[in-house]
Amino acid sequence: MITITPVPRALLPVDSDSATHLSAPNYDEFQGDEEVWEIIRTNPTSVLRITMAHCDVDTPELIGPADSEGSLIRAVSNMDELIESELTKEVHDVLWIYEIEDPRRPGVRQIGLGGMARTDEIRTEATPNGVIIRNEGIHVSKARGRADLIKATQTIIGTVNNMFEDVSGLIQQALEVYAKKNAPDFEVVLDSGSHHRVWLVSEKAAIRRFQILFAQEPYAYVADGNHRSAAANMLGYEHFLAVFFPARTMGIAPYNRLVRERTTDPDPANLSVQTSVLEEVPANQLTKVVRAKFEIKEAPGSGAYQPTETHRIGLYAAGLGWVRLQPLHGTFDPEDAAGAIDAQIVQKNLFEPFLGISDPGDGRLTYVGSNKDGSWLQKEVDEGRAAYAVTLPPVSMEEFIEVCRQNRHMPPKSTWFEPKIRSGLVMALLD
Repeated sequence: MITITPVPRALLPVDSDSATHLSAPNYDEFQGDEEVWEIIRTNPTSVLRITMAHCDVDTPELIGPADSEGSLIRAVSNMDELIESELTKEVHDVLWIYEIEDPRRPGVRQIGLGGMARTDEIRTEATPNGVIIRNEGIHVSKARGRADLIKATQTIIGTVNNMFEDVSGLIQQALEVYAKKNAPDFEVVLDSGSHHRVWLVSEKAAIRRFQILFAQEPYAYVADGNHRSAAANMLGYEHFLAVFFPARTMGIAPYNRLVRERTTDPDPANLSVQTSVLEEVPANQLTKVVRAKFEIKEAPGSGAYQPTETHRIGLYAAGLGWVRLQPLHGTFDPEDAAGAIDAQIVQKNLFEPFLGISDPGDGRLTYVGSNKDGSWLQKEVDEGRAAYAVTLPPVSMEEFIEVCRQNRHMPPKSTWFEPKIRSGLVMALLD
């Protein structure tokens, strides 16, 4: 049973033009702070001035720590300014329908329902029967940073993106019927061509109908926003801001890796390249352990290799080019849903033995979502900013749900749900 309730005090853009200026990617979608700084310089009304306030400075050189006292003070000031601006308005007791139409997914209508979800319905050690299941573990420091921002600004800006199975299709049908009968309150069209539309639902009868339908869903799964939900829980709040989409309407794109520096200088005596594609590889770019764990083949095609098939992995290094790795039998347990995810296979069979990186949070690893393609990864290596690029196939929806059903966590940074929801379209005022 999923409980969804209206937002008591919602801060919204006044119209589509305001929504375009206010809304932004979520704080965790960027490769670096300078990306955020550039957006804020171009669009000084973006909610990134609040969610990434440490980047709201005159020059990139002045960017400081995200969790500094100065950053929080700036966030509070920017939030007060936003509330008083002509770009926003306050409404009470609303749910909202959120639709994303993306040209990369023709014929797919991603439509869901937003509102307040209950923190006590999140599955944790304290609430093992919780019906909202997180897909990965929580880093306390990361959640604390979001919690500090919420507490300081008395506003929840970051929306948690959840999915549910909707086996009957009744919820999706109800959402589509409502959207067909009513014009959207505002929409945002991105440079990528994706459309983000919002319908406010304030009629008590409609709210009750949606609540009854959601109460029949046994589970929901966090797609994006594990730390956003943890932040509300950390503060002792009963609710967090959330949107729920039927799983069939959502897409999962690849989540790739960069190794920013070489960490080993293996003994050349341990190297014996056995496949023709690797004959010209310098000794310090391939070790015996790689061949012990993976079958190595030439990557198909002439450009950057982005695998689409499960258990096919791309590896790129200067002097090596792109090769395709396939994990050997016995390197993972296919019955262990989490252990069979390719991100985990790479961590256990490539990063740990080959590069000596046992912690997925090691600073030498950079996780790169699908907003950057394989050619961008290759360029990072070619220009000396990284030693290796690793490309992974997208996790299937079935794989994702099975991990959750086994009450396991997905490997860190293994799912890039796409298209991403926008931050700042609906915000929850708390004071």
